[in-house]
Amino acid sequence: MLLNEFLFLAAFLFCTGVYGVLARKNGVLVLMSIELILNAVNINLIAFGAFNNTITGQVFALFVIAVAAAEVGIGLAIVLLIYRNRQSIDLDKVDLMKG
Repeated sequence: MLLNEFLFLAAFLFCTGVYGVLARKNGVLVLMSIELILNAVNINLIAFGAFNNTITGQVFALFVIAVAAAEVGIGLAIVLLIYRNRQSIDLDKVDLMKG
């Protein structure tokens, strides 16, 4: 397969993730969109690493996966705290918690 095919796939995933972050009001869906963005980055890293015949892209992809796992843990904890306080995970109501 060509490098262009992987880059188009990653660009599509990245644009879908950005749209999800900007258009969604549900906290869990925003976290899923961020995961799509990070997966697009992983595809780019691995594709360029394979294109250059180096392992560097795969190493950086592992670091991105570790960051994504930490983001999921912290993000879900924040969403649960918002739900506990507001009985909704609508992100428009989060600014009401300013104190």
